[in-house]
Amino acid sequence: MSKLKALRESRDKLAKEANALNDKYPADKRMSAEDGQNLDGILTDIQAIDGDIRREQQVADLALENDVDEGGVNNALRDKHTKEPNKQSNTAAAMRAYMLGGISALTPEQYQSMTARSPSDINNAMSTTVPTEGGYTTAPEWIRQVEQAMKAYGGMYDVSTVMRTATGNTINFPTTDATAEEGEIVGQNEPAGTKDTTFGNKTIGSYMYSSKSIAIPWELLQDSFFDIDGYIQDLLGMRIGRITNRHFTVGTGINEPAGIVPGAALGKKGKTGQTALVTYEDLVSLEHSVDPAYRNSPGVGYMFHDTTLEALRVIKDKNDRPIFVPGYETGNPGGAPDRILNRPITINQHMAEMAADAKSILFGALNKYRIRLVMDLRLFRMTDSKYTEKAQTGFIGYQRADGALIDVGGAVKYYQNSAT
Repeated sequence: MSKLKALRESRDKLAKEANALNDKYPADKRMSAEDGQNLDGILTDIQAIDGDIRREQQVADLALENDVDEGGVNNALRDKHTKEPNKQSNTAAAMRAYMLGGISALTPEQYQSMTARSPSDINNAMSTTVPTEGGYTTAPEWIRQVEQAMKAYGGMYDVSTVMRTATGNTINFPTTDATAEEGEIVGQNEPAGTKDTTFGNKTIGSYMYSSKSIAIPWELLQDSFFDIDGYIQDLLGMRIGRITNRHFTVGTGINEPAGIVPGAALGKKGKTGQTALVTYEDLVSLEHSVDPAYRNSPGVGYMFHDTTLEALRVIKDKNDRPIFVPGYETGNPGGAPDRILNRPITINQHMAEMAADAKSILFGALNKYRIRLVMDLRLFRMTDSKYTEKAQTGFIGYQRADGALIDVGGAVKYYQNSAT
């Protein structure tokens, strides 16, 4: 068993104990001194384990990013994706054949399946003799693996509404604030009143994202033990996932997507002296700054940087109970996510850390943010002199994407630290 897996199992066990203790007391009942002391001890142990997990993950991530040989190959990813040929997946066989040998290595059936998925501009490129040998619009089962990798590098893909479109034409989304609208009582034989809803408009277009080039030596391509599919999927997910998550979080909307933070409204600002601090009362005010119509809807939760979670762990409510409740077996049936004030939380490392004037905490219907992915990711294989001179083959992925918070009614609010 890996060290990371063992740490996570230990955390899950303690988290279940913490939840059992916490559930013994309703919200309006003060926890006994003994149980409060026990819960504090368990949460302290969980915090220590979380620190171990974070450090272990950071070491693994650094190895993933920096363990690169002279040929530009990531050794950690290479080792991860080296396995017995007879255990490799049979799905996306056309993709593997294309990556290994280009268009000429495809069977007629594989070529037909690729061109059936690819738009005319890629089909035309594939019929030429240019060094890139054209591009491949990736198969659905292949792109799902890339998207899973993208989710690992930010929280926006987890909480947003993701839509995929066949074209990149600008989409207009009508927006309205209907939280204050209501009907009326009509007297006998009296006409009904009129109330026109005021609509706004948000547009979502598409920006072209590149993974930057990925160079792979011929020796690895010829090695049947090397899982080239998984290696490239991880690199595409890492590179495109990080930049899109950053833009979906804090993008300005000028030559890049408009992020959720700039699109949100102020919910609560910290008092003077709270440049790196938030209180229980601040969080309650932040929650109640969001209209109940949104606050009680699906997809509601908190989003913040990991260092903010560290500060929130020590805050207690009026009954001296920690507002942080650890999750367990996250993502599995019967599991539960980490929660603040019984709301799910999402860690997003592109959120600002708490500092002077920082918009450090989001709360609300996070699924009101829409991510648009245009078509499927396009993968190009390059064999020009830039790579041939080094006995390499190059790959590069392109994904068109955009995003915006489709709301004018304050579905998402932010907490802002004080200026001084």
